[in-house]
Amino acid sequence: MVEPSVIEERIREGVGGVSHLEVKDLTGTKDHYEAVIVSEAFEGKSRVDQQRMVFSALGELMDGPIHALTFKTYTPERWAKIGGGA
Repeated sequence: MVEPSVIEERIREGVGGVSHLEVKDLTGTKDHYEAVIVSEAFEGKSRVDQQRMVFSALGELMDGPIHALTFKTYTPERWAKIGGGA
């Protein structure tokens, strides 16, 4: 089991430039999560590279403590275009 705050901290430290981050515990069991991540570090990166950045930031947490994680990544520009944060 992993607290949402630990996931948030790891993503903020590992990805960098995070301007918006939502982490939601989907089941209440602290092992199935959903996240929305907005970072300037995603600029110019493919979706696959963005996903790799997130998985790298979470490291060993993805080897067991986090059983499932779905997430969407956005650049600040893309987030603004879809009305994020409004």
